[in-house]
Amino acid sequence: MSKNSSLPLNRRFQIQYDTELNSAQLEAVMATNGPLLVIAGAGSGKTRTLTYRVARLVEEGVAPASILLLTFTRKAAQQMLQRASDLLDRRCDNVAGGTFHSFGNLILRRYAPALGLASNFSILDRVDAEALISMLRKEAGDTAASHSLPRKHTLANIFSRTVNKMMPLEDVVYDDYPHMTGELEAIDKIFQAYHRYKKENNFLDFDDLLVYQLKLLKNNPDLRHRISSAYQYVMVDEYQDTNAIQARILYLLTGSNQNIMVVGDDSQSIYAFRGANFRNIMQFPEMFPGARIITLEENYRSVQPVLNLTNSIIEQAKEKYSKQLFTRKTGGNLPLLVDARNENEQSLFVVDRIQQLHQQGIALNQIAVLFRAGFHSFDLEIELTRSQLPFIKVGGFKFVESAHIKDVLAHLRVISNPYDRISWYRILLLIAKIGPASARKIYESVVGEGVGLAGLQTVEMKSAAAAGLKRLKDLFSMLDTHEMPLEKIGETVIDYYLPILKDRYDDHPKRAKDLEQLVAIMERYSSLVKFLTDMALEPPNTAVDDTFTTGKPQEDRLVLSTIHSAKGLEWHTVFIIWALDGRFPSSHALIKDGELEEELRLMYVAATRACENLYFTYPNQVYDRSLGIVLNHPSRFIDMMPDDILEKQSAGPQSWY
Repeated sequence: MSKNSSLPLNRRFQIQYDTELNSAQLEAVMATNGPLLVIAGAGSGKTRTLTYRVARLVEEGVAPASILLLTFTRKAAQQMLQRASDLLDRRCDNVAGGTFHSFGNLILRRYAPALGLASNFSILDRVDAEALISMLRKEAGDTAASHSLPRKHTLANIFSRTVNKMMPLEDVVYDDYPHMTGELEAIDKIFQAYHRYKKENNFLDFDDLLVYQLKLLKNNPDLRHRISSAYQYVMVDEYQDTNAIQARILYLLTGSNQNIMVVGDDSQSIYAFRGANFRNIMQFPEMFPGARIITLEENYRSVQPVLNLTNSIIEQAKEKYSKQLFTRKTGGNLPLLVDARNENEQSLFVVDRIQQLHQQGIALNQIAVLFRAGFHSFDLEIELTRSQLPFIKVGGFKFVESAHIKDVLAHLRVISNPYDRISWYRILLLIAKIGPASARKIYESVVGEGVGLAGLQTVEMKSAAAAGLKRLKDLFSMLDTHEMPLEKIGETVIDYYLPILKDRYDDHPKRAKDLEQLVAIMERYSSLVKFLTDMALEPPNTAVDDTFTTGKPQEDRLVLSTIHSAKGLEWHTVFIIWALDGRFPSSHALIKDGELEEELRLMYVAATRACENLYFTYPNQVYDRSLGIVLNHPSRFIDMMPDDILEKQSAGPQSWY
């Protein structure tokens, strides 16, 4: 059979592929030999295509064990093979399916000696790896010039990105953690010690399963031929999310026959921060000359007005595989762009429209509010709680439950109620060299004076904590709660807290943005008591529940989600909030073409989650404190869209509190 031939339809087959699949899906399922790239547009049935192709190969007589299906989660592989078995029979259970890491483990257990490894190596999971890094960090801290080494979680992220992006550690730190460049030498020493310790103790972490797999295939031609010969057909899901190592493994693994089929969507490549390499899917035809490209464009999720908009969004990409999604579904409203005077008016509009939709019979769990960054939903969370609309939040973190927000609120609560024991303990324990015993002593002294905050001024400490306590005294002495606007009080407290934030959190630049958002919320209030009362409202449970793990919602709750966490999911109605230029795309991305392109794809992913209704909202007067400018234009990705694709309106007057 020639390299690019296809299996003919044959009536003796159990499955009627030509009636079960659309023409593009059928073409992908029938193509067998040689490299094949399937560009699967959002909602176009890529899982169905992979499943039917597995069944088709087995039904044709290909040995199931010679088919390798690689996915990013074991659950995805198991579900596809189960569906193939349901279509055909239990022979599909014998297809080799799993993740890149599980496949690497299988191969390395068998051929470890060729790499100088023992076959009984131990695998470090993320918790184990961080524990080891923590131990090495403490040892390095004894001799390091600086005492401000990144914490174990941050170090683990840096090390993993260095491996998965195949980049020098120095470049990863400069690109992703520029505020840590002063610790570069110490970080590198821990990185080297980490690798030495693993090698000496026969440990492999998750990243090593890829690194050594590549090394085995690259440096051992005989073994590479033996391994690649065992798999006649290789299939890969979500190829746009592969990293540089995984792409190279696939190239070496397919051997001389190059019977590799990869399925993915360049328009949904949004995980560069995890090491995913957009170049992989774009360069597939170069890596596999003669590759056939099939595009799945029929969408089974959204109405055509939504698809018209998403097509217009992704058409702006500088580099892409062109496609025009279409559907056979009829009807549908135009997507709507809503401008609001400020963030709170944006929140009130969203709440009001959700209530209307719910009254019209749309279940809350069929409505999602999506955002680029977790802090974008903070104000909305307050209004949803006020309106008693239940919700879960996925991705980012819950506003009033995040540690740095609680720290700042504790200072404000002490200002409001100088005898708040819990808040006093929290703010005192933030000061270096003050422990629980000292915190209790200070609190009792303040209370004993009976003069409120002024009581702190009488407390004296001769220990190493004196300097820190003086800073707190200075903070409270400069606050005039009767004359200062509430947001000014907030800014003053945050200025005091920022050095503490930097000392306690490696991701302090991101958390500082959250604190800016807190000040923006405070601007709506004239009363500290009213503000703190709203902040103290009982927060809903934000755990990721069966809504996302099984696809079967157990409760009727609205979904708030970061866009990254929403990929692969769909809802009847989707709101994309903070569609403001400078926020989405972020101001940081505006100066880097690669990042701006990924933000465009992120907007595309968000918009393609909507089945029936799609809303974009943005506040049109936002002062960016870090840039010193006012942001007032909708996202460049949707600005200037014609009225027959995107309808525009104002949020209009709302109730004010």
